[in-house]
Amino acid sequence: MTETLHSTPDEIAAMTDRARSVIRLNIEALEALERTVDGALARAVDVIMSRPGYVVVTGMGKSGHIGGKIAATLASTGTNAFFVHPAEMSHGDLGMLRPDVTVLALSNSGESRELRDPLLFCQRNGIPVIAITQRPTSFLGRNAAVCLTMPKVAEACPNGLAPTTSTLMTLALGDALAMVLMDRRGFTALDFGLHHPGGALGMSLQSVREWMGDNAAAPANVPLDASFSEVVSAITLGRKGAVAVLNPDGTLAGIVTDGDLRRAFQRDVTSLKAADIMGANPITVDPDARMSDVVDLLTANKISNLFVVEDGRPTAIVHIAELMQAGYVA
Repeated sequence: MTETLHSTPDEIAAMTDRARSVIRLNIEALEALERTVDGALARAVDVIMSRPGYVVVTGMGKSGHIGGKIAATLASTGTNAFFVHPAEMSHGDLGMLRPDVTVLALSNSGESRELRDPLLFCQRNGIPVIAITQRPTSFLGRNAAVCLTMPKVAEACPNGLAPTTSTLMTLALGDALAMVLMDRRGFTALDFGLHHPGGALGMSLQSVREWMGDNAAAPANVPLDASFSEVVSAITLGRKGAVAVLNPDGTLAGIVTDGDLRRAFQRDVTSLKAADIMGANPITVDPDARMSDVVDLLTANKISNLFVVEDGRPTAIVHIAELMQAGYVA
């Protein structure tokens, strides 16, 4: 078994200082990038917004890895996009470049050999290219309809070779482009949820109606004149710690919870009706609300459950325990 290396205090201090210097360089690079952002980004947005097809992102090496992330961000925020490796384009994947697409090409130097064939293809077929590069006079810059030029800053690599600050700036510029496009499209949180159905994020943006698809059982209910024993039986059978009290027309009049039952025992329960112990005007939620709204209502009001109400009638009951079990609540 290999023994773990233990650095000396001086070595630890030197490594810590080096790490901090890299982060400072990255911060300085981003600050320089912010100062250079100009109308070219708006022109890039106009080009993309005017084209009906996909944004095809491409780049070689580290730029390609960054390009994959940018494509994913664009796709999840309302701009149809995917990444294609430039070398694969030269071997048949140029067929993915339909006449209605826009190409977003990434290269710090702008001279990546693998980009030449795709760029020439775009020129021949009238496909606009948006470039992200440090060299607007490079082959990439010269063949781009819009060039998003990054400032020339030192790489954090001591040899000036490994892409570090340049890839960070490329990523930041790609994110900026995606967010501006998102704003221009009016892409909402609900739209975002439709693109993120999985995980905690997607769950929080899920609508209550979608949640009800898996939890469709109608809530236990009793009429206003139900006896105390009938209320107890309904809550027990419903197994949600609460029961809906309904008006004669089926609309929601109030709620009786386990807590209401315990407090009722301080009185003569033999003569009590549901109307006597219910909480009137309970907190409810619309089926088109987001599940994050439900969680906010439950936690802000310090309650365990609430009814989903449509046209005045309760259609489901949400209990915080089942939301915690399902992962809606951390």
